[in-house]
Amino acid sequence: MEHLVETIGVVHVLPFSPSSSDRGFSVIDYTSVDPGLGTWGDIESLAATVDLMADLVCNHTSADSSWFRQFVANEPLGRDYFITVDAHADTSTVVRPRTLPLIQAVQTQAGPRHVWCTFSHDQADLDYSNPDVLLEMLRVLDLYITAGARFIRLDAVAYLWKQLGTPCIHLPQTHEVIRLWRTLLHQRASHVGLITETNVPVEENLSYFGTGDEAHLIYNFTLPPLVIDALLRGRSDHLTSWMQAMPPAPEGCAYLNFLASHDGIGLRPAAGLLSQGEINGLVATTEASGGLHGTYTTPDGPLPYELNIALWDLLSGTATNPADGAQVDRFVCAHAIMFGLAGIPALYVNSLFAQPSDADGAAASGVRRDINRSGVELGAALALLEDPTTAQGEAIARLLGLLGTRGAQSAFHPNANQSAIDLGKHLVGFRRSAADGVQTILAISNCTAHDVTVAFNDLPALDAATPWHDLIAGGLIDLAARGLVLTPYQTVWMTNTDVDTG
Repeated sequence: MEHLVETIGVVHVLPFSPSSSDRGFSVIDYTSVDPGLGTWGDIESLAATVDLMADLVCNHTSADSSWFRQFVANEPLGRDYFITVDAHADTSTVVRPRTLPLIQAVQTQAGPRHVWCTFSHDQADLDYSNPDVLLEMLRVLDLYITAGARFIRLDAVAYLWKQLGTPCIHLPQTHEVIRLWRTLLHQRASHVGLITETNVPVEENLSYFGTGDEAHLIYNFTLPPLVIDALLRGRSDHLTSWMQAMPPAPEGCAYLNFLASHDGIGLRPAAGLLSQGEINGLVATTEASGGLHGTYTTPDGPLPYELNIALWDLLSGTATNPADGAQVDRFVCAHAIMFGLAGIPALYVNSLFAQPSDADGAAASGVRRDINRSGVELGAALALLEDPTTAQGEAIARLLGLLGTRGAQSAFHPNANQSAIDLGKHLVGFRRSAADGVQTILAISNCTAHDVTVAFNDLPALDAATPWHDLIAGGLIDLAARGLVLTPYQTVWMTNTDVDTG
């Protein structure tokens, strides 16, 4: 951490409890730390160094957990902890993030039971209509806070409550549980923030702010597919239209902006913003770049659910023009757009170190998502940090430079005002304004493989009597020129104040 402590303030540790599958998300015992990963002391030490984000895997638990073994044995406590339905129950209205069968038959001491499994048969869904389940998860939440967690990520929380005859996603009871957790959290540890992980279309995702009384942060799931679409197709119209329509986060809340994660790049959040043909185009480009994709069940049959590929490879250009040599520039441009937007930027560790896809790992495990879960060996990470002469090393150095610059600007505060600027289909533009009215930043990115000029007259609030500084390249913007020329995939952050660049 000593190499990144100046630029990275929060570390998200994926589930660290013993688990039976899904890289930690099939929790066997919430109260212990997997010995292969460390101890509670290690968790506490990390939390003393940086702000720690921990996962509350709240929708389901492992079929190998003591609770589920008690369920099978028809013993307290677990006997009533899981959702069961009649073998012939009509689940046709249920929204599914997977194509696996929803209901799993389990032989128990009380006879055959049919268990609800939203994600896999190793992940049995907990029954929150049982108050004891809610209390158990509150104990887990308290345990994480005691260990020093600053943020709690509510994994797959959209599916928390089930009721036959409904979609079983975003139900009012789910929102009530989140509100309850936030209310209790405010009393127990008001400094701790809740983050909802809801990989769904934008309007559904926004509902998890509630009226400012649910999540403190929500994952900005629509951002990754739109940024990737803009850079792969060289046109920004869909991204700009979405930015123009996005409301500011409620007071005391913020967006968590990201481009990649331990999961795939979700495509459902692009519904209604990209056409099905454009989504299919992203799938085709992913596969041509060595990646995979997953599907989900709909009444009209399976549709693409996520792209499974390392972002470094997806933006490589190999699928369209292997010799364009713009991989680093395209990769950095994508992150520069994300870093500048209202909210808090989050970098997946594999993207921070520009890691390629692990096709062999995915083939060996049979799990598509493992293609982007290779991780980074410490020695290799240090070597990349210390050698900016390689493509990956250059990308890392430029990302860290952007983060350092960003952190010094008041206009890049997570809640500073933002307004999108329509600069045509080849450019992404937006204005950020500090709360005190002093600093303004105009952020402009070229999404194409050719030079693009933007006329100064098209940039709002550009007072020609004021010197404007280029925060990334350094120096002053030449306002006497006919306009600003952006080279392929270049980003310019221009500001009206002479401030520190990090």
